[in-house]
Amino acid sequence: MFRARGEDSLPVGSSRSFGKRLRPTNREAHAPLWAQVKASLTALILEDGLQEHARLPSEAELCARFGVSRTVVREAMSQMVNEGLIYRLQGKGAFVAGRRDEQDFVGTTVGFSGELADKRKQVTRRILRQETGLPPPRIRKLLRIEETTRLVFVDRAMAVEGSPRMIVRWAMLESVVPGLDAMPLENRSLYDTIGRQYGVRLARAERWIEAVPALGEDAALLGVAEGTPVLGIESVAFNPAAQAIEYYTALYLTDRSRLHFTVSSPNF
Repeated sequence: MFRARGEDSLPVGSSRSFGKRLRPTNREAHAPLWAQVKASLTALILEDGLQEHARLPSEAELCARFGVSRTVVREAMSQMVNEGLIYRLQGKGAFVAGRRDEQDFVGTTVGFSGELADKRKQVTRRILRQETGLPPPRIRKLLRIEETTRLVFVDRAMAVEGSPRMIVRWAMLESVVPGLDAMPLENRSLYDTIGRQYGVRLARAERWIEAVPALGEDAALLGVAEGTPVLGIESVAFNPAAQAIEYYTALYLTDRSRLHFTVSSPNF
């Protein structure tokens, strides 16, 4: 079971000692009060090297420390969430965001865990579903297959360095990967497995990306409040013979990472 971010015990020397290090507000300054609160908290994070995922003081504590209203504190923290400096967990408070990784997997045919492994990141996987079945209409349309064509379905929730990052619902033609539904996949890269065991090569992929809310079980698996915006990805991949053989959808947290694309002109 993945542990949601921010559920660890409070790091030693974190929010309990913030009071001595926060800069007081100045009501005669030109900068609005919320901007002063934001600047003070930002300096604490960036200059004092506050630990990733350290819990910040509560809104009430910050109001008392800065001598400002809850509206001022909330505006400052909302701006910091937008800039990726902190994140909120419903009912738990605000926490220092981790340093963002840069990931290329969306712009290539390399799998998520394989790409992270190259960066010496520990990726853990939880298998949610692993079985064969018939394609639903959306997959049937995009892969251009008959309704009787069987697929192998593998749904996974993945974490990086213990922090939930992504949910992937993946499918591939069973004729390409027979027996994959029975293979243990918890401790291995799916793309490494299909490459080594079946010689599968993906030549290109088409992907659609949009912001979507994390709902229900997905929000719980990602360790975020229901309705939190995440990146939704839909992908269709083709083998060297230009046959569509793979389909997946993914929900991806971008609060600790950013995605990298390489774009080239079709004339070069």
